[in-house]
Amino acid sequence: LQRMLSIAVEVDKSPNCSSCKIADVIFPFILNIPLRSQREAFLNTMESQLLRCKLLELLFQHSCDVPTTLPLSLAKILYFLSHSSVLLQYQDETATWQRWDEMLQYLTLLLMSYQNVRQPIVRCLSPSSFPLAEHLRSSLNDRMDLIIQKAKPKLQDSDDISHLDVQLKIEDFISRTQQVLGQPFPLQIMEKLCMLR
Repeated sequence: LQRMLSIAVEVDKSPNCSSCKIADVIFPFILNIPLRSQREAFLNTMESQLLRCKLLELLFQHSCDVPTTLPLSLAKILYFLSHSSVLLQYQDETATWQRWDEMLQYLTLLLMSYQNVRQPIVRCLSPSSFPLAEHLRSSLNDRMDLIIQKAKPKLQDSDDISHLDVQLKIEDFISRTQQVLGQPFPLQIMEKLCMLR
């Protein structure tokens, strides 16, 4: 399934467009998966970083009281940290802190996927695999040309965030969740926040 989805993203002239369409179709099914382990298995095995970004972006937009019009960016990921609530369905009596823990895990996964889409951290060594490594929003033909030209992926204004922005949003998140969870604050949540930071 994941291989088929990855190919479906790539065959379109605009992978960005096809990943949006596919994510729109898949998203309602994600919302109805009752077990966290099943959701994680689906998202963690996704081969297309671009499709994973789109799905997680939809998930967080859905969980915000006031969805943002920002393009997917570092600023938008910080917005999700401040405005997301926990709206996924759960089959069992999952503790509230575990729901927040899952949300932070998906936010970290969104950040890592977005970093790979925007500018991959590790370049592939095999020339044949270059098209899969960079410029994931461009078609395969355009991608090869961009790589040969050594074109840098374009950054957005909303990717320009500071350490202070990150610190303030994390402090705001801690304050917000402490009101819900009370004391003592779960160690797992702090670990996820440190990883996200």
